[in-house]
Amino acid sequence: MKQEKSNQEKPSVQQMVDAITPQAYQRLTFAVETGRWPEGTILSEEQRAYCQQAIMLYQSKHNIDAQHMTVAAGGEISFKSKSELKRQFNEQETITTIKLD
Repeated sequence: MKQEKSNQEKPSVQQMVDAITPQAYQRLTFAVETGRWPEGTILSEEQRAYCQQAIMLYQSKHNIDAQHMTVAAGGEISFKSKSELKRQFNEQETITTIKLD
């Protein structure tokens, strides 16, 4: 028996990256950081590696304001100097201060 060819072509990597929504990106990030899906299911090492690749591809397209050691839009890894990181954290708005006695 001959196996019939599927009329459907496999999506390209770019098509898959284009299909990732910001919500899906957050789920992928959570999964890579914790090793679990938000529902609690554990990821295999292979799944975690694929999720990491998807995150990096998504960031290379959408990460306009790249944080230190993330993939920036255009595919370059964003490195910030120590002084840039200090300036970034000093510029952040104070949410609240508590005086401890």
